[in-house]
Amino acid sequence: MQTPILSNRTYIFLFSLLGLVYIAGLFVPLMDNDSGHHADIALRMYLTGDYVTLYDHRGDYIDKPHFLFWASAMSYHIFGVTSFAYRFPSFLFTILGTYSIFRLGKELYGREIGKLAALIAASSFCYILANNDVRMDAILTAAIAFATWQLVAYVHHRKFIFLLGAALGMAIGFCTKGHVGLVTPVAGIFFYILYKRDWKLLFDWHWLIVIFFFAVFISPVVYCYYLQFNLHPEKISQGIKGVNGVKYILWSHSFDRIKGAERFGAVGKEDHFFFLHTFLWTFAPWSFLAFIALFIRLKNFFATKEEWLSTGVFVMLAALINFSNFKLPHYLPILAPATSLIVAHLFVSRWNDERWRKAFYIIQLSSSVLLLATATLVNTWAFPIKNTLVLIGFIFFLAVVFYFFLSKMYNNIQRSITISVAAIALFFFLANTNFYPQLLTYQGGKPLADLTRSIADPKNVFFWKNTFSSTYNFYSASNRQLYNDSLKQTGKSFWLIYEKSQQQEIDSLGLQSGKTFSVPDYEITRLKKGFIAPDTRRETLDTMIMTEIPGRKN
Repeated sequence: MQTPILSNRTYIFLFSLLGLVYIAGLFVPLMDNDSGHHADIALRMYLTGDYVTLYDHRGDYIDKPHFLFWASAMSYHIFGVTSFAYRFPSFLFTILGTYSIFRLGKELYGREIGKLAALIAASSFCYILANNDVRMDAILTAAIAFATWQLVAYVHHRKFIFLLGAALGMAIGFCTKGHVGLVTPVAGIFFYILYKRDWKLLFDWHWLIVIFFFAVFISPVVYCYYLQFNLHPEKISQGIKGVNGVKYILWSHSFDRIKGAERFGAVGKEDHFFFLHTFLWTFAPWSFLAFIALFIRLKNFFATKEEWLSTGVFVMLAALINFSNFKLPHYLPILAPATSLIVAHLFVSRWNDERWRKAFYIIQLSSSVLLLATATLVNTWAFPIKNTLVLIGFIFFLAVVFYFFLSKMYNNIQRSITISVAAIALFFFLANTNFYPQLLTYQGGKPLADLTRSIADPKNVFFWKNTFSSTYNFYSASNRQLYNDSLKQTGKSFWLIYEKSQQQEIDSLGLQSGKTFSVPDYEITRLKKGFIAPDTRRETLDTMIMTEIPGRKN
C-alpha cells in the first residue's frame, strides 16, 4: 500500500485528543473497589517504609505481586498521596505499551499497520478504562506488548539487547499479575515461529539467556513472598493458614483463579458467552471489526496469509478467559495488542475494495452513534453537565466528530477510523470531567476524609467491624484502624466510622456520642437502574456515619 492510511498530522491530532482524555482521567477520584484497595496497599508501604509486606484491611495479602504497589508508593514519594500519583505509573506504562504496539506492528507488517494498531489500541474502551479504574491491567498490558515486541525483534535482528528487553518485559508482567505476563508473550513468539517455519529457532540456545534474566528480574518479588509467608507459617491470608508464598507466586496463583478455587469463588462460571458479550463493549468501538477480521483469519489460517502471532494469542486468551471459572471484564485489556493488530491489518488489506470501505463506514458509524447516544443520555439525564468548561469541551469534541463526518478530505476507511477515535474521545472526556466526578460524590469515603482533615486527626479515627472504605484511608493518608473494646478503657476521645445499618450495634455499646456527621454512600461500581435515575436515586443510597466518642473528663 503506497498511500498512508492517515497523514502524520491526522495521527498527531487524534493522539492529542486521546491524550487530553487520558490526562483528564489522572485527576478523577479513586473508586472504592480494587483501585482504592490497591492504592491503600501502596499507601501502607509509603507510610511504614515496609516494601516487603503486602497488607490490606483483612491482614496479610497474597493475591497480587508487588510491582504496581512499588511503583505507586514511589510515585507517592514524588507527588504526594493523590489520585494523580496513584495513576501516573500506569499512565507512563500505557505510553510505553502504545509505542510497543506500534513497534510490534512495524516488525510484523510495516510502519503503516504499526501506527494504526497503536491508535486503535489507545482508543479502545478497555485501554482507556484501565487508566481510569487503575488496577494491574494497564501495566500488565504494556509489559506484554513490550515483551512481545522484543521477542519478535530478536527473531528478526538477533541482537542481545532484545533478549534482555524480553526478559524484563515478561518479568514486569509476572511481577504485576502473575503467569499471564509470561505466558502471553511466550505463546505469541511460539505461534510466530510456527508461522515462519523456522524450526531451528525453537531450539536456539539464546532463549536460555531470556530464562536466566527473567529469573533474576523476578527474584525480588519471589524473595518478598518468602519473607512474608514462608518464614511465617502461622500467618493467615484470606482465610488460609500456612501458605507457601514461593510456591503460590511461582505456581498456584493463576491456576487457583482458573479453577475457581474456594478463596476466589466461581465468578461467571456459568456464563458460557462471557467473552462474546464482554468483548463487544470492552473493545468498543472496534469490537465488531475485530470479530470479522478474526473470522477471516481463522478461515485462512493454514494458508499463512497473515502472521499467526496475533491470531494465536487472541484465540488462546479468549478461550482461557471464557472457560475460566473466575472471570471479570477487566481481564480483557491484555487482548489489546493482538486485537489492534488484527483490526489494523483488516483496514489496510481492504484499502482498495470499495465494498469493504462502505461496510467499514457503516459499522463504525453505527458504533460511534451508539457511544454518542449513551454519552448524551448519561450526561444530560442521569448526571447533567453543570460546569461551563466541561460544556465548552463537550462542544469542541462534538465539533471534531462532525468535522470528520462531514469532511470530503477522507475516504470511507479514513472516516471510519477518525470518527471512531473522536467518538470514544468525546465519550471519555465526558466520563472523566462530568460523569465520574459527580458519581463519586455518592461514595462516602472521600467526603469523610475531606471532613476529617478539618476536625480530627486520622490517627484517632476507627472503623466498626465489617465497615470498609479504601478511599477514606487513601484520602486521609492513614492506615485503617479497627475499633476494639479497649478504646473505651483509655478514657480518650476518638472517632468511629460505621454504616447506618449498623446503628443498632453501635447503640448497644453504650457509648456516648458527640459530634456526628453523615454522608451518602453507594457501591458505585455496581450501578443499578434505581440509582442511575435521578428521581429514585435518593432511595437507593446508604449512609456512612462518622461520630465522635468523647473522652472521660478528669
